[in-house]
Amino acid sequence: NNPDTYNALVMGPWSHGDWSRENGSQVISNIYFGDSISTWYQKNIERVFFNHYLKGPEIGKPALPEAYMFDTGNHKWEKFEEWPPKESQWKSFYFQEKGELSETTPEGNRFTTFISDPSNPVPYSQDIKINFTPRKYMADDQRFAARRPDVLTFTSEVLSEDMTLAGEVLAKLKVATSQTDADWVVKIVDIFPGDQPNHAYVLDGVDMGNYHLMVRSEVIRGRYRESFEFPKPFIPDQITAVDFRLQDLFHTFKKGHKIQIQIQSTWFPLIDRNPQKYVQNIFEAEEEDFVKATHRVFHTEKFASKIQVMVLP
Repeated sequence: NNPDTYNALVMGPWSHGDWSRENGSQVISNIYFGDSISTWYQKNIERVFFNHYLKGPEIGKPALPEAYMFDTGNHKWEKFEEWPPKESQWKSFYFQEKGELSETTPEGNRFTTFISDPSNPVPYSQDIKINFTPRKYMADDQRFAARRPDVLTFTSEVLSEDMTLAGEVLAKLKVATSQTDADWVVKIVDIFPGDQPNHAYVLDGVDMGNYHLMVRSEVIRGRYRESFEFPKPFIPDQITAVDFRLQDLFHTFKKGHKIQIQIQSTWFPLIDRNPQKYVQNIFEAEEEDFVKATHRVFHTEKFASKIQVMVLP
């Protein structure tokens, strides 16, 4: 809205606060992104910014691009004069029957069903913990979730060439539920080849072959699908559009990898449990309000669930 106002964006492979300290090797969960990434950022980006505004004449803009982005698949920095990149092109990935994911519009009259049970929610991590620390989960292996019956997976064919997603991500779901409320969680996952070698920082008991790296994830509480100001229950078993944005990303899915979309309705305790029976205030829900629900995700020509991403040519 203010084109003359200076804005700059930096996205790096950090968990909370890592950009402000030197960790040596930058590792989140089992993913090694490189060495001294924070120090490189401090010297080449942060110092330029502060020198301009604290020591310089404060005339014009710092000698920085609008966006300095770390490709979390190729593990390298890239500059962009605007974000999203002007050369990025929209691409749609449609959910298909039998758990397939492709750029082809689905045909027929199909949907995939799962049962969501608030008393047995999908955990945000497979770690057994006594405290909640949302740090490692951001790059965790999602195979544990893909094996659950209450998590739907839609997976592409093996990529024949690199594909770089750069920019916005939109989830456009066509769903129905047997109850009157539901959360919808969408995860974008990078599936590594089966022969992916381990590296020095892999945690004990983990094999990088077929690793399911969570690249991006987001959740919407279904009652807010049309408005955050005016929540609205679902009509049971009625096909309903649920559209929402995930966070922007910059990630290269390499040749030999697969793209997977995971859909679920619980993500505990990262997201508090939705009773799935619509109540005015979830924090005041009674025990009997927490009920199982049968959810359906549609993938038909008329009701085509999909993920829209921006791809660099």
